Amino acid sequence: MKRQIRPPTSILPRKGGGARRAILPREGGGKYELERALDTTLIVNGTPVTRRIPARQHLIDFLREELGLTGSHVGCEHGVCGTCTVRVDGKIVRGCLMLAVQADGRRVDTIEGLSDSGEIAALQEAFHRHNALQCGFCTPGMLIAAQDLVANEPGASRERIREHLSGNYCRCTGYQAIVDAIEDVIGK
Repeated sequence: MKRQIRPPTSILPRKGGGARRAILPREGGGKYELERALDTTLIVNGTPVTRRIPARQHLIDFLREELGLTGSHVGCEHGVCGTCTVRVDGKIVRGCLMLAVQADGRRVDTIEGLSDSGEIAALQEAFHRHNALQCGFCTPGMLIAAQDLVANEPGASRERIREHLSGNYCRCTGYQAIVDAIEDVIGK
C-alpha cells in the first residue's frame, strides 16, 4: 500500500514579512515548522550578495543557477566526486552537501574568484604545461583542492598530494599529470 503524504494544515506568512512557513502535524501531537525561503547574505568572491534563498537549495545550485557562476560543476550530488568543490571561510567544502542558507554571513570563493584574483595562476599554468586537464569537468575542483594543499602544506610529498586529491575524481588523466603539476608548483 502506497503511503500518502498529507498536505500542510496551514501556511502562514512569517512575522516581519520573512519566509513563509509550513505548519505540519508531528507524530504524537505537536507541530513543527519548515522554512520555505530565508533572507541570506554571503560574500561571494569578495562581493556581498543578499538573496531570498529556498531553505533546501544546495550551495552549488545557488552559485550556478542564481549567480551564474558555472565554473564548479555538479557531479555525483553525494559529495564524493569533488566537482562541486568551493571554499567557504577559507576551507574547501562540497557545494552539493552544503545548503546555501548555511553560508549566511560567510565568505564563499569559487573557481572564478580564485582565477580572477590570480591566486591559482601558478597551478593553472602548471596544469596546462603538464597536460593535467583533458575534458575539464574535474579541473575546477582539482584546482581548488590543489590550492588548499599548496597553501597549507607547501612541503607536501607526492604521496600526500595523492592523498589530498583522493576526494576528487578524474576519469581522463589517470592523475599522474595532475600530481606532476602540483608537485611542480610545490617545488618552486
